[in-house]
Amino acid sequence: MANVTIDIDLPEGVTFTSYQRVGEAHGFEVDWAWPQRCCCQRCKHEGTARWEQTGKARVLRDLDVWGQPSFWSYPAAFQRCERCHHRQDLIPPFKRKDASYTYRFEEHVVRLMIGSTEEEVARRLGISAETVARIVKQQLSGAKVVDPQRVITDIGMDEISLKKRHKLYVTIMTDLTRPGQAEVLVVAPGRDEAAATQCLERLTPEQRAGVKSYRVDMGAAYTSACAKLLPQAAGVIDRFHVAQLVNDAIDGERKKNHAGVQGEAEPCPAEGISLADVVVSPQPRRPDGEGPCQVGSTVPADTATAAIA
Repeated sequence: MANVTIDIDLPEGVTFTSYQRVGEAHGFEVDWAWPQRCCCQRCKHEGTARWEQTGKARVLRDLDVWGQPSFWSYPAAFQRCERCHHRQDLIPPFKRKDASYTYRFEEHVVRLMIGSTEEEVARRLGISAETVARIVKQQLSGAKVVDPQRVITDIGMDEISLKKRHKLYVTIMTDLTRPGQAEVLVVAPGRDEAAATQCLERLTPEQRAGVKSYRVDMGAAYTSACAKLLPQAAGVIDRFHVAQLVNDAIDGERKKNHAGVQGEAEPCPAEGISLADVVVSPQPRRPDGEGPCQVGSTVPADTATAAIA
């Protein structure tokens, strides 16, 4: 039996405990450090967590592996509040409540929406179009919370269109602290300074003070918002936008290179001759006049008419 090693980028604190191939899909059993204390959602009483397992497993959709879907499973657990006896389920740190997919799967869906429709993305991922629409709506609603303990030193901000023909523009702020593992932090509707400000305000003042650089395009909207809310950060212009401006400048100079700029065109001996004045001789002769020529030649119209007559 052959052994295959799969390298997967996991969120911090998450580990794989087992793997199973299920048809054309991959199943991973995951584990993490369960919280030691829990706050009741009903009465807000906080105490020591006493998790009880139900014997069932929760299954979540994650990123594809080798072009095939992968799923994470973890044991279902809950605890009852010692004051009001409210039952509260265990929510993993890599998913939101009432969702059957991970955070990074939601981000993957948003990326696939660039230049595509909900039906095309749903067909590609094997999910329903309603699920795609729900994920996009959730990303734009601002329900995702950035961990206040997260250390962020570099961010990127750019605009994308989630609909074809540029019908739905959004602003995406990405954590670039680890370039090889960039992660979408916030998605806000719009592409103006207000959208950029909304993204930055989702970070705590301490996190904004810890940002060392921000990477944006050359538009004034994002640069202005970052300059106001990131006092310790330096702006870095995207190299692709710089290259585009250089190419546009060179192309503008190239378009100026025409005859009107360099000087007047010199007249050519062929000017003033009309095609009506030129005909093809039915029996062309060689240039020296000795014998017929096999290649047609042009002669003045009056000469050709006299020869035929």
